[in-house]
Amino acid sequence: MTWRTFTDWVKHSRFAMRVADRLGRGRGQLRILDHVQTRPLTPPRPDLRNWASRSLSAVWIGHSTVLLRIDGLTILTDPVFSRRIGLGLGILTVGPQRFIAPAIELHRLPPLDVIIISHAHFDHLDRPTLRRLPKNVRIVCSNDTADLIRDLGFARIDELKWDQSLVISGIKFTSRRVEHWGARTFFDCHRGYAAFLIESSRHRVLYAADTAYQEHFRDISNVDLAIFGIGAYDPYIQAHASPEQVWAMANHVHAAHIMPVHHSTFRLSHEPMDEPLQRLLAAAGNEADRIVIRQVGGQWQSAI
Repeated sequence: MTWRTFTDWVKHSRFAMRVADRLGRGRGQLRILDHVQTRPLTPPRPDLRNWASRSLSAVWIGHSTVLLRIDGLTILTDPVFSRRIGLGLGILTVGPQRFIAPAIELHRLPPLDVIIISHAHFDHLDRPTLRRLPKNVRIVCSNDTADLIRDLGFARIDELKWDQSLVISGIKFTSRRVEHWGARTFFDCHRGYAAFLIESSRHRVLYAADTAYQEHFRDISNVDLAIFGIGAYDPYIQAHASPEQVWAMANHVHAAHIMPVHHSTFRLSHEPMDEPLQRLLAAAGNEADRIVIRQVGGQWQSAI
């Protein structure tokens, strides 16, 4: 039984969905069989020696996990460092496996200030990863997701509904509407899902997270870095934008630089693993130089 067959069966049984909810809250300590698989490919290792030398820096660690530094604040988006994602069944995880390893080992991350959790899907809210991260880091997440994080020991968790904002060390975080869905195990449809606009006095970064094509970002302008997911659109176009649609949305916010994520790490849909980036580059045409990171482990810094 594949993980897709399993999830299709689960969503038609209320009892199974409640069991799945409990299994989805595991911490991953015993999942030794997750490591009995083909070893993920090793990506280039980013050089963080000059990480703090510019006012805006970004590293693609893998999937939707991005290490950001904006005017002195270090942010990690949707951290997923596990070999597999999904439901925990004791010594193994039922879910897709990782094809390329994280570009930075979890214990080699620089000190973090903020972790952003865009929504509760297993490829964005990975409890085994969160369990291993420092607990003094502040969590900023979508509404009605904190119950999946709170027992892991973090000192402060801030939930934001769409259009709500908070300021941390002079950096403004605003939750933005997207077209997606938030349920983790099919029956918890109350959970939120969002993009996050991150603004300092000098820079504006949009972490778009997961979204189908929409025009909710049109009131945002002059984004220095737009981070968009470009994969998992076949056949899930109702929840994930195609590369061409991502290019259009990046232009809605007048993005100077575009960082494509949510591709090449896990097989979540039917399109070939290398297709999303190829299609994005084709859509960009003679403006392809705006696409600044094209492989796991890639890094980018602003000019100042």
